[in-house]
Amino acid sequence: MQYFVAVAEERHFGRAAERLGISQPPLSRAIRQLEVRLGTDLFTRTSRGVELTEPGNVLLRESRAALAAVAAAERRTRRAATDEPVVLVVKAAATGPLVTDLLERHAAEPGAAPVRLEPCAIGEQVRTLRDGRADAAVLHLPYDDLTGLDIVEIGQEPQVVFIGRSHPQSGRDSLTLAEVQELLHDAPTPRWADADGRIPDGPGPIARDHGQLQALVALGQATWLAPASCRAMMRPDIVAIPVPDAEPITTVLAWPAHGTSDAVAHLVATATRTAAALQG
Repeated sequence: MQYFVAVAEERHFGRAAERLGISQPPLSRAIRQLEVRLGTDLFTRTSRGVELTEPGNVLLRESRAALAAVAAAERRTRRAATDEPVVLVVKAAATGPLVTDLLERHAAEPGAAPVRLEPCAIGEQVRTLRDGRADAAVLHLPYDDLTGLDIVEIGQEPQVVFIGRSHPQSGRDSLTLAEVQELLHDAPTPRWADADGRIPDGPGPIARDHGQLQALVALGQATWLAPASCRAMMRPDIVAIPVPDAEPITTVLAWPAHGTSDAVAHLVATATRTAAALQG
């Protein structure tokens, strides 16, 4: 797969061989053996290099995902073998009471492994979890993509809309979701990278971190609908207005669905008990 991806990305056997640190003949033989095994041509050979066939495009997507999964498994295995703390990633703006309560309860558990809390930028926590740099993540429904992850719910909270203090609506005690949609029409939600680092299309301005997000909101160029706990990180020139008819945000602890270490399983058990205590 590594050989195939190198050729697919370089579009040239010679450059791919140089990148891999091998000579070209064994690389060419390996690719040809792969094509024979799969029963299809993966490349169209030309005098200038190669182009992927449609089966080759499919294999490139699958190979990248498989190699990323292997790398993630290696990172998690090495961390489990060295007694390192459990790495829990959270959005920098969402380390509120739910997370604090979870960590305090876990620290009090007999035999619980230490947890290293790592705040990260917008959109980073899912990517960090999937590529093996983190063991678990605090995520939020309906905003985060939970595909391929197991979760346990640890609480809910209302949504608020953040606007600049100079905004004409900043003195309101609450806003309806319909009124928020009108605000978003004039000052859309910022766009930030997805799990693959791509910026989605849309009318909103681009924000790459919370500092940029807050600046856009304070200047009236963006409106942000978010969990109420995000109040704690906002600048004084931004106000949070409750939106009572907006869907509550569900906070979850997430981890890879294919299994995890005993230390992470212990944290998951604590999260389950924490959720039960809060519901009780």
